[in-house]
Amino acid sequence: MKTKERVMKKVVITGVTGSGGSYLADHIALNHPAVRIHGMSRWHSTASGKNLAGPASKVVMHECDLTDLSSVISVLDEVRPDAIFHIASHANVRASFKTPLAVLNNNIMGTANLFEAVRLTGLDPVIQLCSTSEVYGQVDPKNVPITEDCPMAPASPYAVSKVTQDLMGHVYFKSYKMKIIRTRMFAYINPRRADLFATSFAMQAARIEAGLQKVLLHGNLDSTRTLIDVRDAMESYWVATAKCEFGQAYNIGGTTIMTVGEFLDILKKLMPCGIPSRPDPELFRPADVTLQIPDVSKFRALTGWKPKYSFKDSVAFLLDECRKEVARTNLGKAARGR
Repeated sequence: MKTKERVMKKVVITGVTGSGGSYLADHIALNHPAVRIHGMSRWHSTASGKNLAGPASKVVMHECDLTDLSSVISVLDEVRPDAIFHIASHANVRASFKTPLAVLNNNIMGTANLFEAVRLTGLDPVIQLCSTSEVYGQVDPKNVPITEDCPMAPASPYAVSKVTQDLMGHVYFKSYKMKIIRTRMFAYINPRRADLFATSFAMQAARIEAGLQKVLLHGNLDSTRTLIDVRDAMESYWVATAKCEFGQAYNIGGTTIMTVGEFLDILKKLMPCGIPSRPDPELFRPADVTLQIPDVSKFRALTGWKPKYSFKDSVAFLLDECRKEVARTNLGKAARGR
């Protein structure tokens, strides 16, 4: 049964300069122009401010480190939002094996501080906790497609941090009646996030096409994923915050199923030049999650949402953005060399 949509006039996006946060800001600015968008970003953030150069340029920026409770309280008390999209996270799975404590501290304590700041200020916003399919870990094939009731079995420090966030969301809903919705996003195609396999492949292919690289490097090609366009993913976040039930968790993902290797083969066929490739030991994870196929019926039945972009559209969008980035980089190097 579809639910009535909540009215949101003022929202906060944590990690707004990141890949997901900036695309969410784009979506809101384009499709909900009356909504005032506020963004949190750290002064020492590794994300790129250029992500807010498009429609998201209307975002009102606030310098805020989620690991600093006082700064979180200050921003929330000033903005007093109707909704918070909590996207900020150290999200590179492979890197989390090398810097586990930094990832755990940032993701867990940042979320705890956000929840405590909401509680201490007495505010009552809808909070969407943007989680990930990584919380399920390496799922037994008998539990595929994966429902929200599938046991969580994290396989990386990053996944541990997201499981902890997820459980905190449940606890703060139950204990303090906070309006928390948990979304567990499966793999998506996102041109602004270089550590995702699809973006890495497309960027390397664009560099090979431009004569800047000779061989495409890859990790495990046998993992199976479903893929969704980032623009659809960010629309689903808006829909979830507007329509989903507090205290519940929802899987969100696409219906296009393939292995990482099959995606690479499709990409190679789209390129006008040959794309040689080889495995790189540095790109393999110590422990991998190789089977992620979601059951998204709970989310779709409640909201009526479905993706707008086809897989073909999404790959074309990815390649176009990566080619533009390679061209910008080349132009910048040429200008500096004058």
